[in-house]
Amino acid sequence: MMKTKRFIAGAVCPSCGAMDSIRMFRSETQRDYRECVECDYSDVMDVSPALEGDLPEARITREEKALEEHTDVIRFVDASSPSDAKH
Repeated sequence: MMKTKRFIAGAVCPSCGAMDSIRMFRSETQRDYRECVECDYSDVMDVSPALEGDLPEARITREEKALEEHTDVIRFVDASSPSDAKH
């Protein structure tokens, strides 16, 4: 069985710091591996029990909640109207 190795866009190597040099693949034993094509770094991507179940809260989730909790009323005024003009 041939392993398909795929590059991960935007990934940074934890060893040499090169961006877009990390590729991942899955072995016959269904374990995920990652490797760097620049410095030959490699490791096994074990699934942490802490990551199973609910997804961790992301920054975007917090921002959406903040937007939902904070609402302001905005009034648009026509600047060309002479009654609203202040000289």
